[in-house]
Amino acid sequence: MHDALTGLLERRAPVGRDTWRSFWDQLGDGGLDRAQALALLASLATALPGHETLRPLLDSLAERRPARPAGRWPGTVNVVGTGGGPKTFNISTASAFVAAATGVRVVKTGSRAYTSSLGSVDLLERLGVRLTSSYDQTADTLDRYGIAFAGPFVYPAQLTRLARTIAPTSMKPFGRFLNALGPFLADLPVTAQVTGVSAGAPLAELRALAGSEAESGSRPGRTLWLTTNDRGADELLGFADNTIHTPGGNELRLPAGELVSPDGGFDDLRPAPDPASAPAHFLSVLAGTEGEVATRTVCLNAAALAVASGHTTDWTQAVAAALEAVRGGAARELAERVRTGASRPAARTREMTTHG
Repeated sequence: MHDALTGLLERRAPVGRDTWRSFWDQLGDGGLDRAQALALLASLATALPGHETLRPLLDSLAERRPARPAGRWPGTVNVVGTGGGPKTFNISTASAFVAAATGVRVVKTGSRAYTSSLGSVDLLERLGVRLTSSYDQTADTLDRYGIAFAGPFVYPAQLTRLARTIAPTSMKPFGRFLNALGPFLADLPVTAQVTGVSAGAPLAELRALAGSEAESGSRPGRTLWLTTNDRGADELLGFADNTIHTPGGNELRLPAGELVSPDGGFDDLRPAPDPASAPAHFLSVLAGTEGEVATRTVCLNAAALAVASGHTTDWTQAVAAALEAVRGGAARELAERVRTGASRPAARTREMTTHG
């Protein structure tokens, strides 16, 4: 049994970076059998280890990534959640379109469903929206539409190797681990990331990871927000008391009703009744015809993307711009252009900044 697996099972001491390096080396060489790969995933999914083990795990994966462009996409925000909260339609995906329709540059990362019936990738596939397959293609798509949906290339190749090793067992039973750490595994040169954390995710561990990232400067130039609320969802809600955990351990409170009406509940945010009807339902959300609660919820989250990215510092104006993008038809129109590959009315020029 590999030392990484022994350390996870015994939980007597942290598993360090050298041990994780050895694990990935043996996985790549075929030196780890299916049983050990399954045991590792089962242990991580059952109970995430502490920060002293998670940080070396993430660092050991990060150092194996292929080199990506040195530049950073200024004013660009990634939105991704941990999943696992109350069942709703794909709010973060809708908010990405709405924010982009207001002029915010947005990249959306995500996965297929682990804890829900339809993940963001499943929905995009049904909508006919293609995921990007490289950094250059993502940058080009951002220039063309102001929004892009990044494919699996942003995640460590070792996860694919694990999936192949445990086949025919699916990765779905290990969704708790994959959902929780997924937002920290995606590698994109964005300037901000907004990650919704549900009640089922280990907030303390994720805050520690975010704090260590900020202190070490492992991703220079990136601002990471973790959002939570008292209703357990991994999205901001008008009818909940929300908290945004920002770098340095600071917290921004958004009480129920502060920016949008506190009326409504989860019944107003229900997903489509079946996967086949999800695209039509989603487009109706973008058009503002699925009810005021759905519209306000999406616009509140779109406003967070605008503020996190530096597009604006005024939350009230950001919400108003998002509402106009929905009610004026810009959000729905953008989704249709992305689906069909139509050109945007006025192309934007790509800007890149470099860091030292």
